[in-house]
Amino acid sequence: MIKRALNVTREADFSAWYQAVISEADLAEESGVRGCMVIRPWGYGIWERIQRLLDDRIKATGHENCYFPLFIPLSYFEKEAEHVEGFAKEMAVVTHHRLKADGYGRLVPDPEAKLEEPLVVRPTSEMVIGAAFARWVQSWRDLPVLINQWANVVRWEMRTRMFLRTSEFLWQEGHTAHATADEARDETLKMLEVYRDFAETCLGLHVIAGEKPENERFPGAVSTYSIEAMMQDGKALQAGTSHFLGTNFASAQNIRFQNAAGEFELANTTSWGVSTRMIGGVIMVHGDDDGLRVPPMIAPWQVVIVPMLRDNPDDAAIVDYCKALQADLAKQSALGEPVRALLDLKPAKAATKRWGWVKKGAPIVIEVGGRDVAGANVSVIRRDRLYREDGKLDSAVTARDAFVDAVSATLADIQTGLHVESMDRLKANIVPVTEFAELETHFADSVKNPGWVDVRWSKPTGAALDTVVERLKALKLTIRNAPLGQSGADHGLCIFTGEPAVERVLIGRAY
Repeated sequence: MIKRALNVTREADFSAWYQAVISEADLAEESGVRGCMVIRPWGYGIWERIQRLLDDRIKATGHENCYFPLFIPLSYFEKEAEHVEGFAKEMAVVTHHRLKADGYGRLVPDPEAKLEEPLVVRPTSEMVIGAAFARWVQSWRDLPVLINQWANVVRWEMRTRMFLRTSEFLWQEGHTAHATADEARDETLKMLEVYRDFAETCLGLHVIAGEKPENERFPGAVSTYSIEAMMQDGKALQAGTSHFLGTNFASAQNIRFQNAAGEFELANTTSWGVSTRMIGGVIMVHGDDDGLRVPPMIAPWQVVIVPMLRDNPDDAAIVDYCKALQADLAKQSALGEPVRALLDLKPAKAATKRWGWVKKGAPIVIEVGGRDVAGANVSVIRRDRLYREDGKLDSAVTARDAFVDAVSATLADIQTGLHVESMDRLKANIVPVTEFAELETHFADSVKNPGWVDVRWSKPTGAALDTVVERLKALKLTIRNAPLGQSGADHGLCIFTGEPAVERVLIGRAY
């Protein structure tokens, strides 16, 4: 029996295991405000890596970064009724700009400091950015407008879970304006593909890109697309979305331009975004019963060197050996960048530091003791394969120079291996069903990890769609998306309506 580093396993309680990973890996902690979290350095370091790698991809597609205010006038939202309805229950509203003492030792809003117009704390920026687009766009020569911002947003969630659903979270949101609907649709799908490739290449999350059903569209959108990842418990995580907004927001906000013929037209707009929810996906896809496993592409430190100083914290020979190793590793390139190596000289026992880094998920942990120095070796622990077949920790003694020469290939192997695990899990846990009764049976409470089902879909709308949504809601299920690239209707009948199917959709439980 292997003794694991966490006190709860995925099998015993996946939800408690998830919280344990966040705590033991020093990713985040409660802040004192419900639904808001303190992201600790290791967790924020992962977000910085996500931000840096994705930002490069966004800029490579021609977008520029900018920043818009945190506070948005309420009147901006009132211009787009459907959008407001979609966010109204989640909005945080500022009504006063000053506090005063009430005479009982408490601070209360000063009645004389009430704002003339309430301000909404940014839940998303379509409305404030649309107002800017209306100023910026006058002629067809001003198009397209391609911008992105990295920001925090607030959506007042009642049921919160760190990284997955919080009242305040970090994200990027792209917003664009185009002369034609075709250009805007192409932009929407292009950014969806950027997200798909980023999730798989950098995060090791195998995802399915597809279109959301009508009832799951972003408020005010014509079409919404998503990338969906499967967690180890079989639930889905919507890891990113891209929206074709048509002229809906342009009409509400008067984003008009004069075309080449001198006629005025409404612009077609898009928006798209991913958030710190991606870190939750990394935890639930790659974590194990010893903590987190971080893909090397997004690991703040890819190699952590732990000197085994025992009772002599000033052992110069070991420390100098480790410093030289760190310097040589930094000269190597892995996954397109210099290797990020850390020498951990904190005053703690080597075993404590080793297991600390195991729980954090550093891809490679190196231990160096006196015998390693004497033999020009290092003891290598790969986080993706922590134990030998006999259940003991797999700490392989390796020649120092051989390890340095191979570190690039080793990190690439870890990155690829984590993605392959995710891909194999997803493919193995999607089951086609042809009858609603099959679907019910598949998702019976006794099934520990039901994964998703693939069903024929007639794309109903209106009351017919409402009926489908209610039937699925009773089973705690949702339609995740209709995967892109389908070849056709599969010549079958929709399992909900009995009408000829026009596509296939994925259904599952979700976070």
